[in-house]
Amino acid sequence: MHAFNRRQFLSSTAAAAGALSVPGLLPGQIHASENAAKVASSPLLRGQAEHVISIWLGGGMGQMDTFDPKAKGDPKNRKAGSYYDAIDTAVDGVQVCEHLSQTAQVMDRVTAVRSVNHNTIDEHAAATNRMHTGRSVSGTVTYPSLGSLIVHERGAVSDDAPPYVLIGYPNVTRGPGFLGANSGYLYLTETGRGPAGLSRPDGITADRQGRREAFLASLRLSAGETKVRELLDYDDAIQQSLKLSGPSFNRVFDLDREPNDLRNRYGGEFGQRCLLSRRLVERGVRFIEVSHNLNFLNGAGWDVHNSGILNQHKLIQELDTSLATLIVDLEQKRLLDKTLIVITTEFGRPSGFDSGGGRGHQGSSFTCVLAGGGLSHCGAYGQTDPQAKRIEADPVSVPDFFATICAAAGVDWQKNLFAGDRPVPITDQGTPIAKLFA
Repeated sequence: MHAFNRRQFLSSTAAAAGALSVPGLLPGQIHASENAAKVASSPLLRGQAEHVISIWLGGGMGQMDTFDPKAKGDPKNRKAGSYYDAIDTAVDGVQVCEHLSQTAQVMDRVTAVRSVNHNTIDEHAAATNRMHTGRSVSGTVTYPSLGSLIVHERGAVSDDAPPYVLIGYPNVTRGPGFLGANSGYLYLTETGRGPAGLSRPDGITADRQGRREAFLASLRLSAGETKVRELLDYDDAIQQSLKLSGPSFNRVFDLDREPNDLRNRYGGEFGQRCLLSRRLVERGVRFIEVSHNLNFLNGAGWDVHNSGILNQHKLIQELDTSLATLIVDLEQKRLLDKTLIVITTEFGRPSGFDSGGGRGHQGSSFTCVLAGGGLSHCGAYGQTDPQAKRIEADPVSVPDFFATICAAAGVDWQKNLFAGDRPVPITDQGTPIAKLFA
């Protein structure tokens, strides 16, 4: 059993008792306290996932147009509601948007967490930071991203692979923050080739590379030891680059080795990114982020203000094809229970339409998605009102969502890290969704 200190015991029991005794609390708030009490009275939750594939939908996915459909609205007459019809899924009572038809068939391996919420200003940069680090921007501490937290605690699965790969453009919100460069990422922006800098230029033979490495080693010996963290991090980065620059690791980026039929099922560039993420999992990468904010499909990506919503279905269909194929592909290779798939976005969208027929921003209630990872999936968790604006049951804060991911990936979500001498809770006091670990 997990040992609880006096503070944890008092806080958990007080939260549960207080929620049930104070009049006027919303049902969702009571459910949240019940979940916290259930977790506090159980052993430390720890899942079996060895890898995480995190799909980032930059711009803000509208929940009622994807995984939390409501009654259909009418943008022309400014009637609030979903933009598309809803369809049934493999889970009784759980529906999704009509353009998620392939994902609907595998929803028994998925949980759409419909009650995620945060109080960060509904602005892209601030919300992107919140959904990557679990915290608001601080003037004193640069917090690490979720990917960096997990690789800091678990490391790489294999010594022959980097622990953290970003398929998309680099950004400080994806970075290691106060954890240092060892918990950082390797990134690439296209699937046609590996990360820049890991392949030798055409004019550099193996012998010449060997001479360069020998010269570098002699420089290290002459420089002597150092305790300067920045220099040590730089040296570690060089060593990892040398280890990964050979043909062995770079073969993972050769998608032509995959059957044409499978590549076609994954779909376009985003699908190929998802296929590459599966290959990186096989190679031993712990955490992979895959960006899906390809604006050219509808001119706006997931940020569907005004006319950007007209072709939103193309984004949803691409997500549907790639996600469903990834789930089935991992399952067929016996990797789904070991690989947690996560879908996040900055915020959701209100059910009402703006003057141009699109939608604004909404952080008070939105949907994030979990799949695989050995969790006890239920299709959907949390309940929102008919406008997907107010949470009616089982609210999940961003720290709660992060705690769920950490627990699934075998990370102690109650642990403190340290920014210098300052203790920093890994998940900002989040509590995992106990139902998914039943």
